[in-house]
Amino acid sequence: MSSNAITLPGTQIQARPWVDELHQWLTTVDHKRLGILYILSALLFLAIGGVEALIIRIQLMHSHNNFVSPEVFNRMFTMHGTTMIFFVAMPVLFGFANYLVPLMIGARDMAFPRLNAFSFWLSFLGGLLLYFSFLGGSGLYGAGSAPDVGWWSYAPLGARAFSPGHSSDYWTLAVLVSGFGSIGTAINIIATILCLRCPGMKLNRMPLLVWMNLVMAGMVLFAVTPLSAAQIMLLIDRYLGGHFFDTQAGGSAVLWMHFFWIFGHPEVYILIIPCFAFMSEIIPVFSRKPIFGYPVMVAATVCIAFVSMSVWAHHMFTIGMNSYANSFFTLTTMAVGVPTGIKIFNWIGTMWGGRIQFKTPMLFSIGFLFQFLIAGLTGIMIAASPFDWQLSLSYFVVAHFHYVIVGGILFALFAAFYYWYPKMTGRMLSERLGKWHFWLFLIGFHLTFDVMHIPGILGMPRRIYTYEPGRGWDTLNLIITIGAFIQALAILVFLANLVISYFKGDRAGNDPWDAWTLEWSISSPPPAYNFATVPTVASRRPLWDLKHPEDPDSRYE
Repeated sequence: MSSNAITLPGTQIQARPWVDELHQWLTTVDHKRLGILYILSALLFLAIGGVEALIIRIQLMHSHNNFVSPEVFNRMFTMHGTTMIFFVAMPVLFGFANYLVPLMIGARDMAFPRLNAFSFWLSFLGGLLLYFSFLGGSGLYGAGSAPDVGWWSYAPLGARAFSPGHSSDYWTLAVLVSGFGSIGTAINIIATILCLRCPGMKLNRMPLLVWMNLVMAGMVLFAVTPLSAAQIMLLIDRYLGGHFFDTQAGGSAVLWMHFFWIFGHPEVYILIIPCFAFMSEIIPVFSRKPIFGYPVMVAATVCIAFVSMSVWAHHMFTIGMNSYANSFFTLTTMAVGVPTGIKIFNWIGTMWGGRIQFKTPMLFSIGFLFQFLIAGLTGIMIAASPFDWQLSLSYFVVAHFHYVIVGGILFALFAAFYYWYPKMTGRMLSERLGKWHFWLFLIGFHLTFDVMHIPGILGMPRRIYTYEPGRGWDTLNLIITIGAFIQALAILVFLANLVISYFKGDRAGNDPWDAWTLEWSISSPPPAYNFATVPTVASRRPLWDLKHPEDPDSRYE
């Protein structure tokens, strides 16, 4: 009998290799497999959240549209925002951090492998809980519905009297459980970077990606914990007679806003700092130059983290804070632009005079630089409280926010996919499909979010289900929706590229980009143990030193 069969009395059962493989993936504690699981779960929720976005845009395509009901629109609005922030952006960035950080510091795994697996499954369970609301949101005797309280669940919308049934409970538990997963991952990243670096890798020799993920993880600990506390307080309000946010019983709706935005605005930097990390690794490689101003880049990252924790109430200018609070949060919001501007200057300085290779990762990186600059400029505009009073509740802010999330974070993520996909799979992504993806997504992005600023300036409010004709918004909203569908087409090209290249892509080899960090010194994909011998490094570009020992510019401190 063959070795892949199991004999029982009176029967013979053939072993199924795919079952064993599935079991290995579901029970893995390997940081590389967990990183890929994070990324795959994020892609799944990206597809779901993208469909929800298209439903929103179809509804707003022209005035008096009845594509969906107001109730369904509010559910799509809530689910889209919650999904994209908590179950797409955070998991995919944690996935890249999980995969790359140990490889870049010469470690064999994360500091706490079992905590790493537990954190992933908590995060994924949070996403499942959110979508279980479609089945059980109205309770066992109802048809079920998703939450319809916005991705911020402003009080009193989350209160039991205003949100009966269990849809808001699913939202609260989903965010709470995924928050615990995020905190566990952050602790793991910090411990790994501080304790498991290979010999010779001092703090001032760490790749910038490692530095920035260290800062990001520290921010998660400070920002996600207040949100988790607020979710617990909301559950106490709903089920145990608490009145934290119940204004009719002496609570404060504004308290919820403070708790939420103490998380919500640092969250933007929690998401963007790993994207800065991608840029700081990709741009030097495709410019064929070391990063310009390494110490300044590290200092700017730390400054962004520090200042970003003090800007949250610029989301609250319209609630009637006093002049002292308005002035303080205006100043801090403008101040955070200084270290961010330093980073943009350093990336441009890295490109200046370099031999730029316009491969797909570099195209998305250049797109990121331009669009994040525009997002920063509109952010400075609405940092001024009088300007914000006019436009805060309009589509201008929606356009600004998506310029950061889509124009910044998503473009950087696409650059990271094209750059590190060969390391993860051993196959190159198609450059032809990659360029189709880039240009389609670039055109769709600018059609949507450039134009979206205009109806905001013309007075189109946020969070509306429909609008009256004759206000000059119809044509603009039609163009915005067309742009959204072009972006959806680009995403389909990207997903097709991932699948096709996995089976038919060119072999990548160990180091297809002629890079200089440690992950490119081993096979693609890496072995389970990462490094047969723990490496020793003597500079910030250890692989470049090995390949070019004669290069005097390869060693610097």
